[in-house]
Amino acid sequence: MIELSRGKSRLTILPETGGAVGVWQRDGKDIFLPVPNEALTAQKGEAVGAYPLIPYSNRIANGRFSFNGQDYDLTPNMGDHPHTIHGNAWEQEWTVAHQGASHAVLTLDHVPQDNDRQWPFAYRAVLSYLLTDDVLDVHMVVENRDTVDQPVGFGFHPFLAAEGLATLSFDAEKVWLTSPDGLPVESVPCEGEWSFHAAKDAHARSIDNCFAGFGGTVGLDRPDAGVKVSVEADPIFTHLVVFTSPDGPFVAVEPVTNMTDAVNRPDIPGRGLHILKPKTRIGGRMRFRVGAV
Repeated sequence: MIELSRGKSRLTILPETGGAVGVWQRDGKDIFLPVPNEALTAQKGEAVGAYPLIPYSNRIANGRFSFNGQDYDLTPNMGDHPHTIHGNAWEQEWTVAHQGASHAVLTLDHVPQDNDRQWPFAYRAVLSYLLTDDVLDVHMVVENRDTVDQPVGFGFHPFLAAEGLATLSFDAEKVWLTSPDGLPVESVPCEGEWSFHAAKDAHARSIDNCFAGFGGTVGLDRPDAGVKVSVEADPIFTHLVVFTSPDGPFVAVEPVTNMTDAVNRPDIPGRGLHILKPKTRIGGRMRFRVGAV
């Protein structure tokens, strides 16, 4: 485990557990809430506060896709769920390339093996965490290390502590309604119950949806705790996945580049999938800022 500290902030990083954040606390209060998920067997029951989503976000239907005339079948990675989820970087041990008092850089080199169906293309990922007193800066880069083109998406999955009264606000153009197993079915405008332009109760109902046309900022206010968290994401993160439930202790707000199952949706404009040629790279940065309500 790596521990970073700056001012009132303390952050732990778990290189062996997918490069995840373990804990982020400021002034003794959880900003990222460590959450275990037994379905994600590669996390080995470890409670994590956030983790990278590389080289795709959310689900690929039944773990199958076709690309450039080739069919691929991925190994299930979420319990008995039929769809693979969140790429494979979270399943790997990362290498610590740099560690300072408040800054750490991790790298991951994925080289597919003959019997390994986690992801069929070689890539290198670089993940940077920079902590200040009231900001966590997360920067990620993905490079195609294969000899052929590669479909890539990426993002970050934080569990924002939100126990008790909490309000959520952000702008987006549309939201994907989903099937019972979490695949996109239909997009509708972000109006009425789906508009978060004005802050809404974060626990009013269950949400597990991907929003498209994400405006790049999110606000989470916790009046009882006296804490607010703002998220500022680079324009490459055109989508936002939101997961919340009534009376839940956290809200997951995930800036991501691609819609769910993007690799299987070539007919969707703006699906957020990037095709990287060999030896090219793509990246983006997001900042989590803590303030007082």
